[in-house]
Amino acid sequence: MAEPDNKAPQSEAVVPPEEELVASPAEDANGEAAQPEEQYCIFRAGRERYCLGVLEVDEVVEWPRMTRLPLAPPFLMGVFNLRGTIVPVIDIAFTEVRRGDLPPRQVVVACQRGSNEAADVRLGLAVDEVVGTYSTSEPLLKEEAPREVPHCAGMLRHGERLALALDLKKVLETFPVGVI
Repeated sequence: MAEPDNKAPQSEAVVPPEEELVASPAEDANGEAAQPEEQYCIFRAGRERYCLGVLEVDEVVEWPRMTRLPLAPPFLMGVFNLRGTIVPVIDIAFTEVRRGDLPPRQVVVACQRGSNEAADVRLGLAVDEVVGTYSTSEPLLKEEAPREVPHCAGMLRHGERLALALDLKKVLETFPVGVI
């Protein structure tokens, strides 16, 4: 004897009209449009933590074979060859006395994108430790940027810590390395 079919008839999926498929901007708990999420590379140089937007960071390399330049300013540690490109390396923590037996361990290679006429400028930042990346939709704390650090665009709060957010344009003005 066959058992009765108790299954309800399946309905077809309803496809919303095209105008309903457009995603609306995300809203926070107050109903305001949420800020887009930004991602930062956080690193330590000397006693300070710094950060750059990940779109400004080309790569992180282990400490390379460095060529020192005669009569270079004290912040210019030298240059190195990165796959055919000469990259100057600056020490943004040069005002701190580094122990001779603890040289920087890595170089964060950053790129200041040029305009139509100007070429991209690559710059290496000597760092002691790359902490990692951090994503947030919170804006930088621009009013808390220390005035004695002219290349700082604000502060980034990551967890319970703060990092100085670098502005590459200001870094290149503060630490002029010219065209090498």
